Amino acid sequence: MNVRRDAFQAIADPTRRSILMLLASQSMTAGAISSNFDTARPTVSKHLQILSECELLTPEQKGREIIYHLNADKMKEIADFIEPFRKMWEDRFNTLENIMKNYKKK
Repeated sequence: MNVRRDAFQAIADPTRRSILMLLASQSMTAGAISSNFDTARPTVSKHLQILSECELLTPEQKGREIIYHLNADKMKEIADFIEPFRKMWEDRFNTLENIMKNYKKK
């Protein structure tokens, strides 16, 4: 069965977000990644599979090991999509802050 995965579905899971944070600083093998979690290694492997299917990670075969790399281009696509929303909420909070400051003065 071929399941179509979406990057936003993938990053909705806290474990997968933690994996992305780990790989942001360095590429790692599945074993090294799983050593950072209190879950079974097959569970971490499933998370890695999902992240790879969404192209958030790029697996690279090195001998018998697979090294996982963060796909910065795909992460940038996500950040670019989210940026207008972040800007909108930042503007709204700044407006609210100004209203509150003026209210306190009165």
